[in-house]
Amino acid sequence: SCTQLYHATKTYDTKDSMSSSKPELASDCIILTGPTASGKTALGIRIAQRLNAEILSADSVAVYKGLDIGSAKPTLEEQAQATHHLLDLVDSASLFTVSDWLLAAANVIQDCRNRGRRILFVGGTPLYLRCLRDGLDESPAIDLDFRNSLVQQIAKSGSKSLHNKLGRLRPDIASTIHPNDTKRIIRAFEIIQASGLGHARSWAQAGDSEKPLFPCPILVIDQPRKILNHRIHERVETMFESGIVEETEAAEQQCGIGTTAAQAAGYKESLAFIRGEITRQEAITKTKQRTRQLAKRQRTWFRSFSDAVWLSG
Repeated sequence: SCTQLYHATKTYDTKDSMSSSKPELASDCIILTGPTASGKTALGIRIAQRLNAEILSADSVAVYKGLDIGSAKPTLEEQAQATHHLLDLVDSASLFTVSDWLLAAANVIQDCRNRGRRILFVGGTPLYLRCLRDGLDESPAIDLDFRNSLVQQIAKSGSKSLHNKLGRLRPDIASTIHPNDTKRIIRAFEIIQASGLGHARSWAQAGDSEKPLFPCPILVIDQPRKILNHRIHERVETMFESGIVEETEAAEQQCGIGTTAAQAAGYKESLAFIRGEITRQEAITKTKQRTRQLAKRQRTWFRSFSDAVWLSG
């Protein structure tokens, strides 16, 4: 209950400095997560109001200005009910990394603490949450020529072909990456190429062997699959009725949509529709399918958080 959460987060241990690799979590923090369309926004606002907390978004698409519908970004009315942070940080063409998000989160956490406010993370991006817990390992610098060669391979043969190559080289890493996740496939090859297999192994297994715990409560909304799939169906229908295609067109015309944002469910399909590659109905169907797949992967990720409390939807 919210009352129990209040007592669980009543005090925190003050630290003299923040880690450079991750924000300093303590008992004044709570994490609320769950699969897409599980109801995080509404519950997060209720908890924030009860606990005198401010909400920090942990959503990798909500950081982009103008991409509101597809990210299910809290509306202005919802944002008025509780203070929200880490929304609308960069334009849609920008590359925004997890390290950028960690730095922004660290700054907001310190500001909240200076004002005596609690911190409530709300969002379903597993990578953000894992790095929030484990920190971000040092990674080799980007070799743009090598990255471009990988992008060209994907353009020519598809992401599954490159994923198969990764599987032959490092099956342990490939097994943790979805064949359509081009960004992580490329990064895996970059790390292997730049730093050797030993570093790649540590990257792939970071935080998994010891299963470290969060130093604060982590709550996961657990909707039954049938109900969640229905909510996803309704959300996607509403997204297209509310104008995600028009939102995508506007972002493209204003400043463009970067590779990260362009892979998000709803925006990728809208771009394909705008370019005449698929019909509107195909875009809707594909968005529903990809969103269900995303929800399935999210649930798998969340089960790796052994200290999480699962809340029945």
